[in-house]
Amino acid sequence: MSTPQSAPHTLSLPDGRSAMGWMHTARFLTTAAQLHQLPVVDVPEIAFVGRSNAGKSSCINTLTQQKQLAFASKKPGRTQHINLFSLGRQGITDAVLADLPGYGYAAVSRSDKMRWQQVMVNYLVSRPSLTGIVLLCDPRLGLTGLDEALLEVVRPRVEDGLKFLVLLTKADKLTRAEQAKALSIARLQTGGGEVRMFSALKKQGVDEAALLLWHWAHPPATDTDAVLETPAESPEQPHPDDEPPALD
Repeated sequence: MSTPQSAPHTLSLPDGRSAMGWMHTARFLTTAAQLHQLPVVDVPEIAFVGRSNAGKSSCINTLTQQKQLAFASKKPGRTQHINLFSLGRQGITDAVLADLPGYGYAAVSRSDKMRWQQVMVNYLVSRPSLTGIVLLCDPRLGLTGLDEALLEVVRPRVEDGLKFLVLLTKADKLTRAEQAKALSIARLQTGGGEVRMFSALKKQGVDEAALLLWHWAHPPATDTDAVLETPAESPEQPHPDDEPPALD
């Protein structure tokens, strides 16, 4: 398996449409049951996490405009691998998406829950290439105890600059007033963090989320070799021994 290599650093100013075009380049990279099986990458990595019924697979498939890129199990909570997808045009990887196993589903045995929650926690606190986290949450339920436990796990990295976004999925099931209330509550729960509504069915918030993820993966250049591109152009683009507390 070839290790994804970063593209030459460019500074680009896309709009939502071009960001969606970039997301559409997603293709399967690898799947891993353990952290040591994941390849080392030198490009930004963005992880999608959430409860098993939060609509994570639908979100990824909607953002990438690919119906079956992320696998949605008929038995939520049974998908027990970390799946990586490469992003970037013309064979150049400039970012990686990570689809983490869903958590909290009652039908999964406690031992399986503990094992996979531990793998996920280790990934979130130690993966060197991790640049941002997207937490998927059903706004009708709000952030649950497990979601809040995850927030506590990643808080030190967020304080050190790790990007973090809460997407309230299934927004189409709420009225505008209910959406506004859900946003307010989630922002309080995340300490004023970035929270947005999202609907795979109605495509609400899709362009905005894609554009945000593009900016996460393409931070402003700091060196003198950076190239400024016009919006119409598309950019060419140690495994932990410690065991942090599991989400339980």
